[in-house]
Amino acid sequence: MPDLVCLGEALLEFSSQQRDGQTFYLQGYGGDTSNCAIAAARQGASVGYVTAVGDDAFGREFLDLWKREGVETGGVIVDPDAPTGIYFITYANGEHEFSYRRVGSAASRMTPQSVPLDIVRQAKILHVSGISQAISDTACDAVFAAMTAARQAGVQVSYDTNLRLKLWPIERARAVIHAGMAMADIALPGLEDARQLTGLEDPDAIVDFYLALGPKVVALTMGSAGTMVATSDLRETVPVHKVDHVDATAAGDMFDGAFLARLMAGDDVVTAVTYANTAAALSTLGYGAVAPMPTAEAVRKALAEKAT
Repeated sequence: MPDLVCLGEALLEFSSQQRDGQTFYLQGYGGDTSNCAIAAARQGASVGYVTAVGDDAFGREFLDLWKREGVETGGVIVDPDAPTGIYFITYANGEHEFSYRRVGSAASRMTPQSVPLDIVRQAKILHVSGISQAISDTACDAVFAAMTAARQAGVQVSYDTNLRLKLWPIERARAVIHAGMAMADIALPGLEDARQLTGLEDPDAIVDFYLALGPKVVALTMGSAGTMVATSDLRETVPVHKVDHVDATAAGDMFDGAFLARLMAGDDVVTAVTYANTAAALSTLGYGAVAPMPTAEAVRKALAEKAT
């Protein structure tokens, strides 16, 4: 059984490219928790994914991808009656915009009864996100069921806010995400998400807010300002690893996967964040979510070069 189990929705990615005055789309792979699973696997972690995909070409591509990446798929349901979700990325002025086609997707039809809780109970960490809960009411309940089973079995729960207001109103997002964070051991909020969810501006106050909900570790990613990591008796801001980035599509997911992989490997939280910041930076050197994700070897090389 895998040590890290990620739960959520995988989406096939179509990223716009310009060539000779024409726009074409490069196919890739996305979905925040799927990205996290692959990121962790590339760091050498034992990882499994829990989701549902359609019985279609896109679903089969994901199954092949996870197999290639070493992500266990015993928790993946193939739904013959629903499609695999897709999304498009367009770029303008150095920023990216997302357009999703996920209503009625196989993953959105997940229920508490469809989640393989035996896989969750035997993990070391369960990782979920706000997106995992935003895609449908039944998926929201499925995530809560998985978190409950994990806590009862002594499995740590990791939660990334990943706020998407196109998926649900802020009032419901706030209520559900705060309830999820209260069940988490590891909180992974982004600064802008956290400001909208908490109404607070100051990073220290935000970290205090999440620690008060119950997580033992909070890693607040703050973009170019680095990552503030805190426990009950430690607080430190770890600087970013500077690169000339071209696309930050899945940098947050890369951070999550690398951070969780290093925690499971025995790193302290500051060392794990330093590693994860570097991995996230390297993942921005190419286009798309999965293709640019670095391996452990590449991350260690970058860390060694920075130290000299």
